[in-house]
Amino acid sequence: MGVYMKDIKIFDATLRDGSHAIAHQYSREQIEAYCRAMDTAGMDVIVVGHGNGLGASSLQIGLSLLPDAEMIQLAREHLHKTKLGVFMMPGYGTIRDDLVPAVEAGVDLFKIACHCTETNITRQHIEFLAGKGKEVYGVMMMYHLADKETLLQQALQLESYGVQGVILMDSAGASTPEMVRDTVSLLSAKLRCRIGFHAHNNLGLAVANSYTAIQNGATIIDGTLRGFGAGAGNCQLEALVALLRKEGIPCHADLYRMMDVSRDFVSVWWKHDKGLDDLNIVNGLAGVFSGFKRHVINAAATFGVDARDILMELGRRKAVAGQEDMIVSVAQELQDARNKKGRESVKG
Repeated sequence: MGVYMKDIKIFDATLRDGSHAIAHQYSREQIEAYCRAMDTAGMDVIVVGHGNGLGASSLQIGLSLLPDAEMIQLAREHLHKTKLGVFMMPGYGTIRDDLVPAVEAGVDLFKIACHCTETNITRQHIEFLAGKGKEVYGVMMMYHLADKETLLQQALQLESYGVQGVILMDSAGASTPEMVRDTVSLLSAKLRCRIGFHAHNNLGLAVANSYTAIQNGATIIDGTLRGFGAGAGNCQLEALVALLRKEGIPCHADLYRMMDVSRDFVSVWWKHDKGLDDLNIVNGLAGVFSGFKRHVINAAATFGVDARDILMELGRRKAVAGQEDMIVSVAQELQDARNKKGRESVKG
């Protein structure tokens, strides 16, 4: 760990993961103002776009207010000292329709994401970007659903495709510090590339888990200002940077600048109560993708069932991002089961 301690990279996903918290409705003015304000804050990259990445804007997942190309163009115009990054999951985005235009628009850094056991589907995308000389990272989502040995084999595949780093994404906020320690330490010992960690806060552990990742060899932390993001939110970057300063771990982020932007911009955008509500906690308990929350609430209201029961059943079925249609099916099945129980009670 010590050899990397002087080189902790901060990836700011406020304009990407934060999109979930406002139904993907980032405006031109918000993107411009944020990029201008954060360009001097010492972030290694600011990632911009729909919460689910390039090509994901849709009726099923949620329509962005602005198209991908416009968001990228706006950020590119206002980022001069900070790299511009994008996120993409194969299946939503494609090389021809999404990566090629992003490369041509001047995107510096790409995060290519997939379910943690399906890294083979990213090979063409990563090799295409590596061939263009772009900085590219492989993101392993829902990592809590696989054992550490499987994760290592998947990460080695990503490394062989040409990534500069592998980022573990705790998409459900289901991690404990012990899980983070065991997984990150193994990957750090076996991989040549960087290791990163993207935390969600469903169990109130996002900052602690990110710090644990750093202690065990991670050199990239992917988070957001004020924790702005899907469900319970992400690792709050200004809190983590303060912790790094307290512990004497070098980091070139400007803490006061981050705090100012968090207060002046993000606190205004995030309207709901910042505490952990019951659904956020159950989401982490069930190990379900945090981006499901809004869809679960809607399905629970439509079918008159308990949203917590939907989340627990989705967890039992190991639902992952892209399976939003399963939410409605589960809600309907819970309604049917309740109605059947009611009829049987009447007969009895």
